[in-house]
Amino acid sequence: MKIRLLTGVVALLLAGCGGSAPSGTREIRIPKGAGGVGFLPLLVMEKNQLIEKHAREAGLGEVAVKWIDLGGPSAVNDALLSGSADFTAAGPPAFLTLWDRTRDSAKVTGVAAITSLPMYLNTRSEHLKRLEDLDSQDKIALTAIKVSIPAIVMQMYARQKYGGEAVTRFDKYTVSMTHPDAVVALLGGSGAITAHFSSPPFHQRERKDPQVRTILTSDEVMGGPATFTMLAATTKFRDENPGIIGAVIAALDDANARIAADHAMAARLLFESSGGGGLSEEELAVILNDPAIRFTTTPENVMKFAEFMQANGSLENKSAAWTELFFPELHGAPGN
Repeated sequence: MKIRLLTGVVALLLAGCGGSAPSGTREIRIPKGAGGVGFLPLLVMEKNQLIEKHAREAGLGEVAVKWIDLGGPSAVNDALLSGSADFTAAGPPAFLTLWDRTRDSAKVTGVAAITSLPMYLNTRSEHLKRLEDLDSQDKIALTAIKVSIPAIVMQMYARQKYGGEAVTRFDKYTVSMTHPDAVVALLGGSGAITAHFSSPPFHQRERKDPQVRTILTSDEVMGGPATFTMLAATTKFRDENPGIIGAVIAALDDANARIAADHAMAARLLFESSGGGGLSEEELAVILNDPAIRFTTTPENVMKFAEFMQANGSLENKSAAWTELFFPELHGAPGN
């Protein structure tokens, strides 16, 4: 299956990334992701140069990290395959699609989870009490159709309610939109969308409007916490950069520990990166205290995504265990 490359986007990225690293310095390029709480550890890593720190401590010499302002599953996957990025930062469904399609080429493999957190289907439309109430006029905003977490979650819900033949029942209602744009569209009442499958802090911003309510969460469909964001890379990159995968995992663990120890610092960083999205630093700090939001490198329920996508034909290749999807550096984690 041919993978579309966003060549225009890639060219712009390469043009806008600044100068090259000093001679003798190894450079790696990582997208910052689609924004929000799910990508907060990457902001902490960038701010504190944690990959550089852990690479030096591991005896890997000097490493320069170029953080690319790019998000959305399709865009980061295309950046990896085109060679303009060394990692992807997206959700498990987008990763699994890439893992499946590159088994005979780049062999894209998971590096580590970043966060586990719920997504929330929010609406202000009176007729929507549940997903089954969608009609021909409704549109649900997702970060990406077909391959994003909410796209797969709605397919799972359709199979649970209507059986395997109806797995794509709700696909026709979905449109691709960034989280910030979807918040504006939903709260503005323009009619461009009638619902938004949102993540923190965009969910909390929407729920500040008393007319907005939540009709479904991803945790309800998944039966518990699930990885929301994760990093992946090609096997070629790992083979050519011994030790870097371990340094990145160590940097993620370090970032997660810093977030847990200082919610005020993390909220301030999140606020600075996005202007708060209509929320204050104090409100963002409260969100980070939500026990449903987990900052962890351990994959959670990734196999549930994989098994579903394998069963419905979205994936051609099958994996018997989560460890087949991730590099060995993570295999000591209690993942699933």
